Amino acid sequence: MNVPPSEKIGHGTPRLSINRWTCRTTGVQEFLEATASHGIDAVGLWRQDVAEVGLDALRRRVDDAGLRVSTLCRGGFLTASADADRAAALEDNRRAIDEATGLGAPTLVLVVGGVDRADKDIVGARARVTEAIAELAPYAEERGVTLSLEPLHPMFAADRAVLSTIDQALDMAEASGSPAAGVVVDTYHVWWDPYLPRAIQRAAEADRLFSYQVCDWNLPLAAEPLNSRGYMGDGYIDFPSITSMIRGAGYTGDIEVEIFHEDVWATPVDDALRIIAERFEQLVLPHA
Repeated sequence: MNVPPSEKIGHGTPRLSINRWTCRTTGVQEFLEATASHGIDAVGLWRQDVAEVGLDALRRRVDDAGLRVSTLCRGGFLTASADADRAAALEDNRRAIDEATGLGAPTLVLVVGGVDRADKDIVGARARVTEAIAELAPYAEERGVTLSLEPLHPMFAADRAVLSTIDQALDMAEASGSPAAGVVVDTYHVWWDPYLPRAIQRAAEADRLFSYQVCDWNLPLAAEPLNSRGYMGDGYIDFPSITSMIRGAGYTGDIEVEIFHEDVWATPVDDALRIIAERFEQLVLPHA
């Protein structure tokens, strides 16, 4: 699909949020200003931005740009088998929750971590994540932040996420006993799941559908497959279908565009945002 960028800027696109990593080669201040200039209301930020700018300073920059924060990425990496590593991970996630609170982000996205090579026990790794979420969720709940567990495509189970489906993530969230634990639906990672309609409905009925992220699945896969996330319409994902599932489940929150692609990062930020807004308006928003 080849959609030329519009010349219009600042027109506004309801419900659209831009994840910071979509424009990762653009400085954070320029990113915030460019996003606001396109009439986009929200951004998803990363903890690297907090480390670079400082929590209070970043919050001021967001506020000064007239933006709000839809998500903070990322917490997680909770699969270590060693006690000391597990304790360090829990403490880091508590800091991430505090950062989300400071930024006014309603949810912290968790990439839970891959298999620990010390034992190569994927079942044990999942059990450790379940225990960690149960420990972290009350802390998040006290601070008014939700935890969005993110299932990743199964090819990332070794190094990034032993969670591959919405149903697995919901099992862990429900086991926490806290309403603060739930899921993010990211089209790149779950579009292939034959049980996706049922899982999305399950998440909604449990009040655990906290975020919806979109980008396309491009081929051929990049040497780093995570960087094959493309503009909506460039790949294989049926955005009208999945977005209709999300709408049918009653989700009315931000829809965050999160793209990792070398070509997108090499595109001037204003051009990239124009393309994103047009694709969003064509393929996502009418079904949201």
